[in-house]
Amino acid sequence: MNQDRPPLDPHPLSEYVAWAGNRNREPILGVLKEKLPKDSAQVMELASGSGMHINFFAPHFEHIHFHPSDKDKEVFDNIKKLTSDRGNDNITDPVHLDLTKPETWFNLNKKEHFSAIFCINIFQVAPISIADGMMECASHLLTKNGFLLIYGPFQVEGAFTTPSNKEFHDTLSSAGVSEWGLKDIADLKKAAAKHGMELKEKIDMPANNFSLIFGKK
Repeated sequence: MNQDRPPLDPHPLSEYVAWAGNRNREPILGVLKEKLPKDSAQVMELASGSGMHINFFAPHFEHIHFHPSDKDKEVFDNIKKLTSDRGNDNITDPVHLDLTKPETWFNLNKKEHFSAIFCINIFQVAPISIADGMMECASHLLTKNGFLLIYGPFQVEGAFTTPSNKEFHDTLSSAGVSEWGLKDIADLKKAAAKHGMELKEKIDMPANNFSLIFGKK
């Protein structure tokens, strides 16, 4: 266990989330540099939280317009302040998007508007049931050749890939919150199939995480 890790706290503005975000942002940036379009494009982040990731990525892609979103409007001021403080003029104001409420994405008037959607470190503290909403949302919002990138630690076919991931799962489970714990990639694939999506690529990442790339069939 990393002794410098703050106490587990999934709130988007917590010290723990900031610590985790600082650890993973460089590797994720590397994947985005490979996968994002080289020409002008629209890219959305689901569950933007504090806005730390989208504001870290944006300066590296001046040709791309980034769209933060979250179900919790309480984080919007933090996202906008971070965007302003860093002078990232290619980030729009955040929008309300709740993956359990289809009306919040169907009403965006952005059908097949986004070349990419990314979501970072959500499933270890979110119920697997939101995978259905995420895949349906992505199917609606993505262009024909667009992709959904989901980053985080996962089980693979019911197994933990490393002892440290099993330890992390047990730590999450010990909090007594039923939905906390590492989810299985197989369940994401099942949700994807229901909405015309499929897993295109599974990329091994540092610290035993994955970048999962989903696209339309």
